[in-house]
Amino acid sequence: MPRVRALSGPKPRDAPEPSHPMPRHLRTLTALLRRAETVTLLAVLCVAGGLWAFAALAAEMLEGDLHVFDETLLMALRRAGDPARPIGGPHLEIVMRDITALGGITVLTLVTISAMVYLVLRRQRASALFLAVAVLGGQVLSRIAKAGFARPRPDLVPHGVDVTSASFPSGHSMMAAVTYLTLAVMLARQEPAWPIRAFFVVVAALLAISVGLSRVYLGVHWPSDVLAGWALGAAWALLVWLVARWMGRRGGIEPDRARPE
Repeated sequence: MPRVRALSGPKPRDAPEPSHPMPRHLRTLTALLRRAETVTLLAVLCVAGGLWAFAALAAEMLEGDLHVFDETLLMALRRAGDPARPIGGPHLEIVMRDITALGGITVLTLVTISAMVYLVLRRQRASALFLAVAVLGGQVLSRIAKAGFARPRPDLVPHGVDVTSASFPSGHSMMAAVTYLTLAVMLARQEPAWPIRAFFVVVAALLAISVGLSRVYLGVHWPSDVLAGWALGAAWALLVWLVARWMGRRGGIEPDRARPE
C-alpha cells in the first residue's frame, strides 16, 4: 500500500515574535525618570550623611574628644612661638577679614534679597517666597543649635574679629552654606543648561568653604565648629532642593527648567 504523506501546516515557532521597539520619546522619558530617582536617592543619602556628621561632631565635642584635633589645627595657622600672630602676615589677615564678612548677616541678607528680586523679575514669585522661607529657616536652625550647645569660643589665640555668640556650630560657616548653596540650587532651577547649573553650585561651595576657613584663621572658631556648620548647612540646602523639586512637580512653585542632555 502506498504511503500517504500527511499534510501539515507551517511549523510553529518556539520563540515569540520580536516586539516593536519603544518610541524614542518614551525611551527618553524613561531614562529621565530613572535618572531623577537616582539623583533624589543620592540627595537623600547626602542629607542623612550631613546630619550624621553633625551629630557625630556634636557628640565628640560634648565628650571633650576634639581638643587635640582643634588645638593642633588652630595653632598650625599661627607663627611658631607667637600665637598672637597668624601666618601670612597682616595682608593675609585683612583678606581673611574681608572673606569672613561674606558669611555675616548683612552680606547674606543683601545677597538673598538680590536673588529674590531676580526671581520676581523673572515672574517666579513663588520661588522667591520659598527662597526667603528657606534662608530664614536656616538662620533659625543655626541660632537654636548655638543656644543648645553653648560652646565657649577659642581662648588660645586673640580673636581677629569681634564675636558675641557661642562657638558650636560656626554660624558664619553654616549660614554661608545655607544661603549660598540654597541660592545656587534655586537659581539653577531657572537655568536649562547643566554647565551653568553646576557653575552656580561650585561657586556657592567655594564661598562657603572660604568663609569657614577664615573663621579658623581669625581664631574665632575651633575647626570642629566649622565642620559642624558646613555639615548642617549643606544638609539643610540639599533638603531645600528636594522640597523645591517636590513642590515644583506639584505646582507649589515654578517647575524646574532643566534641559535633558
